[in-house]
Amino acid sequence: MENKIKVGILGLGTIARKMALTVNESDCAVLYSVGSRSSEKAEDFAAEFGASKAYGSYEELAEDDKTELIYIATPHAFHFDNALMCLKKGKHVLIEKPAAVNARQAEIIFSYAKEKRLFAGEAMWSRFQPVQRTLEELIKNGAIGEVTCVCANTGGRMTSVPRLVMPELAGGALLDVGIYPLNFASMIINEPVVNITGTACLTDKGVDGQNGFILTYESGKMAILGSSMLSEMDSMGIVYGTEGRIEADGVINISSFKVINKDGVKTITRPYQHTGFEFELNAAVKAIKEGESEFPEMPHNETVKMLNIMDRLRSNWGVKYPFE
Repeated sequence: MENKIKVGILGLGTIARKMALTVNESDCAVLYSVGSRSSEKAEDFAAEFGASKAYGSYEELAEDDKTELIYIATPHAFHFDNALMCLKKGKHVLIEKPAAVNARQAEIIFSYAKEKRLFAGEAMWSRFQPVQRTLEELIKNGAIGEVTCVCANTGGRMTSVPRLVMPELAGGALLDVGIYPLNFASMIINEPVVNITGTACLTDKGVDGQNGFILTYESGKMAILGSSMLSEMDSMGIVYGTEGRIEADGVINISSFKVINKDGVKTITRPYQHTGFEFELNAAVKAIKEGESEFPEMPHNETVKMLNIMDRLRSNWGVKYPFE
């Protein structure tokens, strides 16, 4: 335990449980503390997952002397305040995606982390999956020739989830699930975006219920993307090249993908994973131990780039949150 990073979890909802399971199976981290706005909830969570400390406020968690890395698992709208508070208490932070609601918030978080020589990273778990690396290597090695276009989408029926419905919680499909096809495209086409077009259907509360958008890159490549919280989507990612295509089953956590080219069809299946969060956790611990302020897999400028694109889309759609 002495060589393991002591992790705290701030916000104890569904995704926090997944991270708790991940930390408990880790060789490099240990679940040390948890924090909720309810002492009872914190104590129950700590008892279930074996945390040493349970706090009934986020501030108390951030002030714990032994906690080193805090995973922030609150709704999107609170990531900025929670992350800054933890950083100001001298804690490294791993922030559930999106790291912030807009690009300006992310820039402030990352600038402060670098100034204080602390780690701050966005837990965009799709960026860390070994199967994603395999897909990218095949493309780099010419399996489908030169990439010309990426098509990707994801979505589900989620209109009963308050954090997705309410503007004050930074609701809408784009920030919660649209961020996945956007990141999928960016991992494949790592070029400046020169044009962004798109449309969205807004709910009666003024957030995007479903959307579709197109990115045009400097070289003329395109990404055609979409997301929804109104209906189940196939969550496919397709990469088109001059000599074939790749069809990925799921852009959030790829289960398998097919390489279709002149040699026929080859299927690559995702290797074993515990929860899928272990790869981002391992990367965060590695960065902290090496004295880095950011992930190489998801550097600060990439998080800001994704948020800038989403800022532009929301602006075009007229989606602005009350606290912005």
